[in-house]
Amino acid sequence: MEIVVYGHPVLRQKSEPVKEIDGKLKKIIDQMAETMYKAKGLGLAANQVAIPQRFFIIDIAQKEGKPKLEVYINPVILEAEGSTVYEEGCLSIPGYYAKVERYEKIFIKAYDLDGKEFERELTGLHAIAFQHEYDHIEGILFIDRLSPLKQRLFKKWWKKHGKKQSQS
Repeated sequence: MEIVVYGHPVLRQKSEPVKEIDGKLKKIIDQMAETMYKAKGLGLAANQVAIPQRFFIIDIAQKEGKPKLEVYINPVILEAEGSTVYEEGCLSIPGYYAKVERYEKIFIKAYDLDGKEFERELTGLHAIAFQHEYDHIEGILFIDRLSPLKQRLFKKWWKKHGKKQSQS
């Protein structure tokens, strides 16, 4: 699968809910996982591979060398509290990193690959990664959460470096 980069219209599109959790979706998620691991990402949203649907995958355990893929289908953030700042990057904006403020703790609801609904409290990097991917399915990029000045600096950086990144 190919990861679309900044400037592709699907990244700005609010994704549609998944209507059916079937073998086709499971195959897409397997391909997304392969793509994410190859790109050394911690998460990947469906619209990053040009599928405008509400699902994403995360694996923060791979940082410790113990991969544990998590699948979130039609996720919802029910509650959020606290504040934390973390330097984020994005597979759709290769090479660019910036500090982003996120909620410190979130309580979420989603469906798994078996179509079972679950709820979970997420904290730390887990909560940050979830919010980053959740933003993707809402058509929001992490650079949208930067100050106006940092957004202007990003645009200059992208003009200089991004075009090369998206062609390689």
